[in-house]
Amino acid sequence: MSDLLQRIAKNVRDHRLFERGDMVLIAVSGGVDSMALLHLLRALSRMYHWKLTVAHFNHQLRGRSSNADEKLVRQTASAMRLPVVVGHADVRRFAEKSKLSIEMAARDLRHEFFARAAKQRGAREVALAHHADDQVELFFLRLLRGAGAEGLAGMKWRSPSPADGKVVLARPLLDVTRTELREFARANRISFREDATNALLAAPRNRIRNELLPLLRKKYQPGLAKTVLRLMEIVGAEADAVGEMARQWLRATGRDGPPGPPRKPQRGVPAFGDLPIAVQRRVLQWQLVESDVSAEFDLVERLRRSPDVLVSVSPGFSVARDAAGGLKLRAQTPVEFKTRQLKLKLAGRAGKVNFAGVQFHWKFQRGISAGRGSRRPGRELFDADKVGGKITLRHWRAGDRFQPIAMKSAVKLQDWFVNQKISRARRRELAVAAGATGVIFWVEGLRIGDHFKLTTQTKRCLVWHWVRSPAKSREIQTQESALHRGCE
Repeated sequence: MSDLLQRIAKNVRDHRLFERGDMVLIAVSGGVDSMALLHLLRALSRMYHWKLTVAHFNHQLRGRSSNADEKLVRQTASAMRLPVVVGHADVRRFAEKSKLSIEMAARDLRHEFFARAAKQRGAREVALAHHADDQVELFFLRLLRGAGAEGLAGMKWRSPSPADGKVVLARPLLDVTRTELREFARANRISFREDATNALLAAPRNRIRNELLPLLRKKYQPGLAKTVLRLMEIVGAEADAVGEMARQWLRATGRDGPPGPPRKPQRGVPAFGDLPIAVQRRVLQWQLVESDVSAEFDLVERLRRSPDVLVSVSPGFSVARDAAGGLKLRAQTPVEFKTRQLKLKLAGRAGKVNFAGVQFHWKFQRGISAGRGSRRPGRELFDADKVGGKITLRHWRAGDRFQPIAMKSAVKLQDWFVNQKISRARRRELAVAAGATGVIFWVEGLRIGDHFKLTTQTKRCLVWHWVRSPAKSREIQTQESALHRGCE
């Protein structure tokens, strides 16, 4: 038995990938990785009495080349006297119809086919040819996308199929490099086909494989694969530990299910706020996933840091975290934007106007001497020439963007309101001022627009005063109180 064959046999035993006598479906694309896997598992099947079936999925993306891949797989299975099942799909058309990338569409259709074929053949496991180099590429792909510990841990030796949780995906080659598989194929005269699209740099994974990794190996770490695989193992073990702590806490507090009233928690269970931050995040992440809500990092952090604050997650729905760590999904009334506005011409040296319960006073002053002295409430200073001679006073609108002073770029005004903890009721009432070009230069009570600040080049200063009527302020406070009671 060759060294590689012994390693694969050890992987199967150590990670309990297959049991003696199992029916195993082997996913074979026709490339060197899957063709080597097919020959390795067939050699071991005599020892473990596995019943093997070859499965090939034709993505129909490369015309004659795709058909040639299918032909090679069929011929190889026939020569080995193994049954073969083949699936076909127009991946490009499916991607356009589903608004998915080609890669994601191919992945979804491929896994659906493998899960369906496995159940038809009575197989519990589908053997995949993912190897060590795939793991390294996946690590950097996810790292550049900002993945957390679970993502950086990479693929597992065994995992449920994304298409059917009852079907197990088994990966016997995760510690074998692409070079080793090529050497095995050459030594055993195994035919395989090269996929020319692997050399194209349009796909991010291909750029990582063909540009980034060779550079890192040459200039920084020759043993990159070994280093990254060790790191993935460490990160994966730590992610599993955090996950187990979160799972135990959810069970102990009766929250291991869809959101709702929790069961009486067990004694000695730590409060949500006393959990390590990593465990808090995982607790919230799992509750979001259970509720079919995308558990993005920013959403998890907003919920973790701000209890009893409703966060919009989709049109018509919002979610909030209570002090005990549970999530509450609520139907959300669509935001009604106020359409009232007032176009104002800044004529003369000074003037005043009333808008939406706010009285405004302004005046022009030469240079930036008006900026001397301490800042006072209800008063801001702008570069008058940048603001322009015509302004519009209005309320917040959908899609508004604003670049607060000291920020390098504009942000959605809605996101800024959330970060500043401005309630939904108040943000609809606040006055907004846009300059002659339509760009917002002032939002009531918040920072001024960065583009309109005073500089050493300022020739004229716009001194801007405002005061909200007491009656209007009380009205906003009443609306905020009502909204808060609705979250309790």
